[in-house]
Amino acid sequence: MRMRRAGWIGFAALMLALPMSAGAQLLGSNNAELARQVQAMQQKLDTFDARLDKVEGAIQQNQQLLGLLKEVETLKAELSKMRGQAEVQTHQMDALGKRQNDLYTDLDQRLTDLSKQAKAAAVVVTPTPAAASPPPAAAPSAAAASSEPAPTAPPQLDPLVESRTYEAALNHFREPNYAAAIAGFKGFLKAYPDSALAPNAQYWIGYSYYALKDYKSALAHQQKLVVAYPTSAKVPDAMLNIAANQIALDNLSGAKKTLEELVSKHPNTNAATLASRRLAALK
Repeated sequence: MRMRRAGWIGFAALMLALPMSAGAQLLGSNNAELARQVQAMQQKLDTFDARLDKVEGAIQQNQQLLGLLKEVETLKAELSKMRGQAEVQTHQMDALGKRQNDLYTDLDQRLTDLSKQAKAAAVVVTPTPAAASPPPAAAPSAAAASSEPAPTAPPQLDPLVESRTYEAALNHFREPNYAAAIAGFKGFLKAYPDSALAPNAQYWIGYSYYALKDYKSALAHQQKLVVAYPTSAKVPDAMLNIAANQIALDNLSGAKKTLEELVSKHPNTNAATLASRRLAALK
């Protein structure tokens, strides 16, 4: 019985072993196919990953380029703004220095003019010794002296009023109220045509028109100054303003000629220094 049981067991085991071996072979075949499919898919994924990396790299490079372009544009804008500010500051410094020099010149001329007029007034008012004590033979009688009117001196302009009139017009220019300044300086020239400050008044009329952007009127008044007062200290500044008006009127050749003449005829003036800078800019 034991031998039969052992045989039956062995036979059963053999019979069971046969289908298990076939299943294992079938499973192994399926596993190999799946492995190949998985490997193929993995290769495709690797290929996609590589292509994706390239795309991402290109995008990052483009983004970096766009970022650089934006930075360049920003820097250009800032540089342009800084240049504009520098030009404005340079112009303001030049204008401030010029106005300060003008004010000092005006003050010196006013003081000189007042001193001259004061001396002239003293000479007119003070009687001469001959008039104070005439000879006895030529002395008129008391009746004749009382009947004849005393000689009168020609009317004298008050230098203090003249100075105040000029200063009032100049204050309008400083405010700046250019229309009032023009009217004030024109009134000054009409009242005091022979004043030592007449060239200055003529210059400020022209400069006020320039500030109002009436370049033709400004040009005419500055040219009038150069012709009417050729020896005035205001001539270099007037020539500089003439060139500025010519530039504003698109007469660049005329402006260059004016600036070259200014540098040649008045080389040691502040106006000539500014003219040299503007000539360099025009070239």
